[in-house]
Amino acid sequence: MRHAVRGRKLGRTTSHRKAMFANMAASLLKHEQITTTLPKAKEMRPIADKLITLGKRGDLHARRQAHAFLRDDAVVTKLFTSLAERYAARMGGYTRVLKAGHRHGDAAPMAVLELVDRDPEAKGADSGPKPEAAEAKGGEEG
Repeated sequence: MRHAVRGRKLGRTTSHRKAMFANMAASLLKHEQITTTLPKAKEMRPIADKLITLGKRGDLHARRQAHAFLRDDAVVTKLFTSLAERYAARMGGYTRVLKAGHRHGDAAPMAVLELVDRDPEAKGADSGPKPEAAEAKGGEEG
């Protein structure tokens, strides 16, 4: 029996699962909305809420704990500045899971995990190659 055993294994080893959730948390805090499978989104929600609570605490120890999990300076800075200010008055429930149908290939249930009161301009920010880097690369080749 699985008494008091929390969390889904999601068919992954412990190290893979921890790395996956760290990457998903960094993407969620960076873009404020991610699309993933429903079980992953449900497991990700308390992790993201705890990170935002660390950001609201704001002390050095909380910053070091967040950085140890996220491993991304820019995301930690955003967490402790803009996100901490945005959710200062909210007592929890910083994320929501919206069901988004089924994936075409394997019919897996999909979901959108997003921050409540998210910034729509943050979606897709800093993704893919930089435009100026592509222009500089194209200029050197020609």
